[in-house]
Amino acid sequence: MSQLVLFAIDICAVALLVFGLYFPRHRRRDLVVAYLGVNVGVLAVASALSASDVGAGLGLGLALFGVLSIIRLRSTELDQHEVAYYFSALALGILGALSTTSVWLSGGLMALIVAVMFIGDHRRLLRHYRHQIMVLDSAVTDHVALVAQLEQLLNARVHNAIVQRLDMVNETTVVDVRYSVARRSAATGTSKSVRAGALR
Repeated sequence: MSQLVLFAIDICAVALLVFGLYFPRHRRRDLVVAYLGVNVGVLAVASALSASDVGAGLGLGLALFGVLSIIRLRSTELDQHEVAYYFSALALGILGALSTTSVWLSGGLMALIVAVMFIGDHRRLLRHYRHQIMVLDSAVTDHVALVAQLEQLLNARVHNAIVQRLDMVNETTVVDVRYSVARRSAATGTSKSVRAGALR
């Protein structure tokens, strides 16, 4: 009975993670299917392994967690927050499949995962900080001048600027920029328009 309770808690937790947190915030439908499928698949496989007579069943379940965790879907690139949701769906499935005498412990750990994702991916957490890759229409070799130019273009404070490509022939600079905008600019979305093309 406790195992069925854990299954129900897992389904509720992953539904909350996907439909309560991820999709309303990021609106990527294809990953909804991925997160649900991964969670239920891991839950089913790990449950079967842990209930089998093979002593290494639980170890195989955890190995499955490790193998799936290093797989990156090559069809489309995943952002870091999407990878975090991916890990969370995997962890919920593993916790739901573990045979334990304490349903409250597993349920509490599932709630902790969902709570951490709620807080960590909240739009108000570090909302003034931005990250983007910019293509400047000039070749800038001086780092100080580059930072000054970026701060002027972005109307923000640049914390880190890493040049990814410097093309002296075509006069372009590709730079990875991490910066923070002013509170007013972040709230109203009225930051200065940038002539440089931005790539996500």
